[in-house]
Amino acid sequence: MLLLRALDSSREIAFQAILLAHTLLSSTCYERNLPVSPKPRLLPSWDRLCASLLNSSLISFMGYPIRLLCLPPLEPEQEKRRLFEALTRWFTGLATKQPILLVIEDVHWGDDTSLELLHYLARRCAAHPLLLLVSYRSEEVRSSLSRWLTQLDRERLAQEFLLARLSRSDLEMMLRAIFALPLSRQLELPDLLYTLTEGNPFFVEEILKSLIAAGGIFEANGTWERMPLHELHIPRSLHDAVQQRTNELSGSARQVLRLAAIAGCRFDFTLLQQLTRHDEQQLLTLMKELMAAQFVVEESEERFAFRHALTREAVYAELLVRERRKLHGTIAEMMERLYASAYDAHLAELAYHFYEAGMWEKALFYTQRAGEKAQRLYSLWAAIEHFTRALDAAHHLGVFPSPATYRTRGQVYEMLGDFERARSDFEQALDAARTAQDAVAEWQSLIDLGALWAERDYTHTSAFFQRAYEHAHAMGQPPMLARSLNRVGNWHLNVEEPLDALRCHQEALTIFQQLNDAHGIAETLDLLGMASYLGGDLVQGTKYYEQAITLFRQLDDRIGLTSSLASLTLRGAVSISNTMVSDAATLVELLPDVDMALKIAREIGQRPGEAYALYQLGLCLSAQGEYRRALDTLQQSLLIAEELEHHQWMITAHWATGVLYLDLLSPLIAQHHLKQALRLSHEISSKHWINTTTGSLASAWILQGELEQAEALLTTEFSGDAPVQTMGQRMAWCSRAELALARGDPELALQITRRLSASAANFSEQQSIPRLSKLRSEALIALDQATEAETALLSAQEMATAQGVNPLLWRICVALGTLYQTQSREAEAELAFSAARTIIEELAANIPDGEVQEHFLREAEALLPRTRVTSSPRRAARQAFGGLTEREREVAVLIAKGKSNREIADQLVVSYRTVETHVGAILSKLAFSSRAQIAVWAVEIGLVKQPL
Repeated sequence: MLLLRALDSSREIAFQAILLAHTLLSSTCYERNLPVSPKPRLLPSWDRLCASLLNSSLISFMGYPIRLLCLPPLEPEQEKRRLFEALTRWFTGLATKQPILLVIEDVHWGDDTSLELLHYLARRCAAHPLLLLVSYRSEEVRSSLSRWLTQLDRERLAQEFLLARLSRSDLEMMLRAIFALPLSRQLELPDLLYTLTEGNPFFVEEILKSLIAAGGIFEANGTWERMPLHELHIPRSLHDAVQQRTNELSGSARQVLRLAAIAGCRFDFTLLQQLTRHDEQQLLTLMKELMAAQFVVEESEERFAFRHALTREAVYAELLVRERRKLHGTIAEMMERLYASAYDAHLAELAYHFYEAGMWEKALFYTQRAGEKAQRLYSLWAAIEHFTRALDAAHHLGVFPSPATYRTRGQVYEMLGDFERARSDFEQALDAARTAQDAVAEWQSLIDLGALWAERDYTHTSAFFQRAYEHAHAMGQPPMLARSLNRVGNWHLNVEEPLDALRCHQEALTIFQQLNDAHGIAETLDLLGMASYLGGDLVQGTKYYEQAITLFRQLDDRIGLTSSLASLTLRGAVSISNTMVSDAATLVELLPDVDMALKIAREIGQRPGEAYALYQLGLCLSAQGEYRRALDTLQQSLLIAEELEHHQWMITAHWATGVLYLDLLSPLIAQHHLKQALRLSHEISSKHWINTTTGSLASAWILQGELEQAEALLTTEFSGDAPVQTMGQRMAWCSRAELALARGDPELALQITRRLSASAANFSEQQSIPRLSKLRSEALIALDQATEAETALLSAQEMATAQGVNPLLWRICVALGTLYQTQSREAEAELAFSAARTIIEELAANIPDGEVQEHFLREAEALLPRTRVTSSPRRAARQAFGGLTEREREVAVLIAKGKSNREIADQLVVSYRTVETHVGAILSKLAFSSRAQIAVWAVEIGLVKQPL
């Protein structure tokens, strides 16, 4: 017998049983008040069971039970024994044909006869292939069930498993499955639900049913929406269950329970003793009664907690509003006296109780400080709750709220990616500052609004930053002036004025260094790093970022650390679009930084930071040819950015995805993403992104052979006399070189590539920029300068190999092979072409979409000379296994091994959505309708060597 304790999770086991060809029988115990009967309550329909026993298909091995059922009735005890024997013979008879899984759920509601039957069955079926799976909830264990469990344990008839509660991520997955939500979409329910249910699936389901029934969550236009929820009402089913258990307590214990519910989910023994005025022994006795009734648990000598937050909510709801308010006030004042010497550790509790008591002056004091503490600890939703209460308390007092309260709440909303609420708070902070004639707060609000608008419109950003700079200059405050310079400098960078940007940041850095302001220095180094990167100097930018990261770690500034770690990966983003000198960092060197950035962003709940880190990770993976992971990562980044309506990060995700499809020789798909990026770049007035996306989109037109389109785009968006200073400008110029080659003007292409190389920061003749070297070599070949072309290609090949830039390396190998062919150097040409084929096959294996994969192979191989090899080993393998890709075959094997989608995702280190896509593709290609069919097919075709 297998005992599952605490949560109801037998369905997944039942599914696996079906997959492994077991017969599944199941039943559920129901909560009823019936007298003990020889007919067990765990069987939902006794008459239906008898009918099944008489079924003609079972007559051959069920003769004994049939005869038994026709016998006259006996005394209750004898009747029960005869029934037990009949049922046992029935189950063992079934087990002679194939293994049986008998699932009994909610046995905590089973009556004595049901428990006795299960005990009898467990004893008699030990030698048969019959697994008895029983689930129960630990908080519902009554005396009869406790005795039954002890008996099973004594006789060693069962193995017990404590089922862990759902984690927050598990709960979010559960909600996504229930509401069919995409990865980016949030109901803003997980945190609230988790706090109340603590990961108990039963509680989650009950609350969701209650919300749907009450209209709190509703379906509209094919998706689930929710109304604003200030609090969740306890479902009647849970409230009744708690009330029934409460009625079994003594009067004193019930009173202690109510006071504890007012005190909170967690409460101190000393506080409770002061409230109840019981002596220590009396209160200990009452606490033991509450613990025995499964209401509370002991966390430490001094600290107790409700076993479930919902239990506390149900008890709390029984009290009248006036009664609650009075008790909150009593608790607040008592806590203030008890914890006078260390009230900082109890800020949240003091703020909550004074607010609920309506004691507004102290509520304002404590909620403001509790919000600031929660913000420092990155407890974002708690911070919002405290700041909102502080504003409400100020309203009740009839005083103007502090600009700082609006500002701090706005900062939290900004971290969560809620643009409109953040803007509203920053604007109210600006109004409050002007009303209070607080010049510093007014300047700060202008800075905040300018930084916020940077994600949507740099025109607004410029206006706010310029006004902030004028304020700071007029007040003559060096720290304010330095921060204003940093913001103005960042604006200059985004409108393609890198020299002005560097000047502003350097001036700010000097001021902060004179002030010995470590935080200001760190922020400035971070901005200098980006100014250097976008200004075309990856080497210097890396140095700035490494210094910034050291300082942010010392300051424990996790927001700054996330930004710098993610941005640092640009030093290795050497894709086919790169035109700059890099530090030649490999994927192995880059991943720890960007993974840490992503981890921190998720830990602190910084949604825009998460989208940015995902973009940088996707860009890095794409540059290394890890297309499968790159596409999945960029899709996640785009979904988050679209959910937040963060236009800047929407641009980055679209652009990076477009560049990836350029790598895959799919210009039509690339154009779709790059056009979106260009449109959004105009909307936010970012000249940097206009130039960057123009260069990439022009390359897509050229790849498709639409040279007039490329020319028109470059003429419209990019000036022919533009300088060669920034990443965006260099990419646009590079596309002009490609266009010149495509139009048969190698001399112009050569001039452009030489200009690009000469203007590259930290460039020397001993170095190579692979993309430029490849373009230069193509121009040289067209100009019959084969020797110089070969030198350029070999240098590019060496650098691309060192960096692991396979998307560019295979192209260089093709160019080398073609050059060698023109010189009749057939052996060297074949080596170069062979190397290109190998890389192409490796890259194709990482393309998740079958059609894109086939297109890439076809287009790439068209650039190679024809060989006698008609089918690659990888393609032959696909044909032999029903057209499944290598990754799809891996998924099929894991399905055959009984793995769930979540387990497959964890094992293959991909997202849950990616696994769902693979499973859907497998079902479609093999014309199957179930996972069980996939499992059987995998065994039969030999993917799985042994039957499972």
